Amino acid sequence: METLLSRGIDFCITLVYWAWFIFGFFFLFSWRYAAALFRSDPEIAFQRLNSRFFQILLSIIRQTAPGQKILINDEVAKIRSSVIICNHLSYLDPLLLISLYPRQRTIVKPRFFMMPIFGQLVAKSGYLPGEGAGRFSRLMVRQMDSMPEYLRAGGNLFVFPEGTRSRDGKAGSMQKGAIKIARLIGAPVYLLHVRNTDKLFPPGKFLFATQRKNTITLKVLKRIETGGPSPPSTADLMQQIEEAYHSA
Repeated sequence: METLLSRGIDFCITLVYWAWFIFGFFFLFSWRYAAALFRSDPEIAFQRLNSRFFQILLSIIRQTAPGQKILINDEVAKIRSSVIICNHLSYLDPLLLISLYPRQRTIVKPRFFMMPIFGQLVAKSGYLPGEGAGRFSRLMVRQMDSMPEYLRAGGNLFVFPEGTRSRDGKAGSMQKGAIKIARLIGAPVYLLHVRNTDKLFPPGKFLFATQRKNTITLKVLKRIETGGPSPPSTADLMQQIEEAYHSA
């Protein structure tokens, strides 16, 4: 009986979250995005709106799922002008990082760029497509060309080099593409480790597990310098990253 009741509560609260995604966007944020198109730099405005939108979502989660604690290390929130590499457990991971940083870019699956409305939103936000060939080549070149200036201005680029969510909680194989971007830019690299987002929103599930007691943590594992006269090779970076996640 308790299990059935818990699932019923999870269902109702999940609908609240989806209501924020749909109605919160259309009634409270869509006109703000429309107005941002006329700013001198719409990308900055779009990124700040993205961050605020997901800050509100996390606030709703805290209010409706009191058994879920979200602990974020102070060092994480202070990161600026850096490339952030993080393990990937749940669809909540990118939302959590977007909420933390008013200036954020990330790599998005190409199919999202082709969606109505949402595709324009991610493109105007300065996000990068997951592949740079074909119809996405021009967009990828434009975003990469502006990346050094963007990082110098305090922006962050965060990537999930595994490319997909982990099903067992462990960091998967690192993809070289994300590592090469970090090395090419020459900015500091922060390795972050997130835990237990998959306990709140399990991969492949519709319902959020709001009635479960759980602590989500996000912390810095390591900072790696990639600039200077002798920057680490791609192989060296991959080895450091894999060792850091293995020890975590």
